[in-house]
Amino acid sequence: MNKMYLRFWILVSIVAISGFSQGMLLPLIAVIFEKSGVSPSLNGLNATALYIGILLVSPFMEWPLRKYGYKPVIIFGGALVFLSLALFPLWKTFWFWFVLRLLIGIGDHSLHFATQTWITSFSPPERRGRNISLYGLFFGIGFATGPLMTPLVNVNEALPFIASSILCLIGWGFVFLLKNELPEQEVSINSFLGTIKQFRKALKYGWVAFLPPFSYGFLESSLNGSFPVYALRMDMEVSSVSIVLSAFAIGSIITQLPLGMLSDQYGRRNILMTVLFLGFFSFTAASFMEHSVIGLFVTFLISGMVVGSTFSLGISYMTDLVPKNLLPTGNLLCGIFFSLGSLLGPIIGGLFIKYLQDVSFFYIISTMLLVLSVIIFSFGKKSYLLVEQQNS
Repeated sequence: MNKMYLRFWILVSIVAISGFSQGMLLPLIAVIFEKSGVSPSLNGLNATALYIGILLVSPFMEWPLRKYGYKPVIIFGGALVFLSLALFPLWKTFWFWFVLRLLIGIGDHSLHFATQTWITSFSPPERRGRNISLYGLFFGIGFATGPLMTPLVNVNEALPFIASSILCLIGWGFVFLLKNELPEQEVSINSFLGTIKQFRKALKYGWVAFLPPFSYGFLESSLNGSFPVYALRMDMEVSSVSIVLSAFAIGSIITQLPLGMLSDQYGRRNILMTVLFLGFFSFTAASFMEHSVIGLFVTFLISGMVVGSTFSLGISYMTDLVPKNLLPTGNLLCGIFFSLGSLLGPIIGGLFIKYLQDVSFFYIISTMLLVLSVIIFSFGKKSYLLVEQQNS
């Protein structure tokens, strides 16, 4: 039992360090590029490299995990992240940094895919929500503290990259203490076509559980990417924008663990329906308070408390819906749907701001959350056993 606890805490600590590096890179590179005169559109394009890396590597991740086990995949991902971070100060050009962010996306996805699959596989059903919420909580804390490294750029531009790469290296070293394990091997995947077949099976059983990670990706990227533009056009101060955005992150950290534990007790579907519906109300309320910084801070704090856990709740929900031998595929699809949401968020948000200037930006988010709540209410009851019974 002690070994299981040690493994769990090492895995969530690695995830926290990964969240820290991701949270640091977004504002840090944006600030460096802005000071260097890079246009906002190119700055945004560079930020998408991380998600492009995730999408590119996703179809090829399951085979090495099933063949070599969790530990080698985590070691590969961690090594790619800390080496890429260490290389940033070497050559400051747009495309070199784009490639490095792409590699970090590949490394981070390898690391997250293996850690969350490992945690879901060894967590008993009655503690699964708690364990995955701790996973989400540690990532959230890391992601929220990452931007604190940005002021170091005033001391030396290379300093934040070097410091975070050393931190990643330390976390990576602890992985070697773990004993490797393999996921359940009822299926054999030795080709790209085999992976696609697994995708189709996992989608058949658990498609409804992949929508919360999609919504969280959309939510996070549109709030961080599009809301600042919308707020500045309403003549809000830059400092006020950062305070309002921090409220969402704080809210999600506060309730991550309680919501995970509640999902163990009352069911993942019930908690997801509830938080998505409350999210609809909180973002609708934000549309009426968008000219008040205090009003937005309160509504963003409440929104973070209710929908800030949708990614981790979605992973837990997926483990309830798919057979255990499809857990690696399900975790992979959670990452893919999150990345798709993250890519679409700023694009749709930007178009909304450009062409619907008289309509509140928050309506696009509240409408999406309401639709998702209705979908989960209507289609989220079926487990894979029920699907099999209906098909037989």
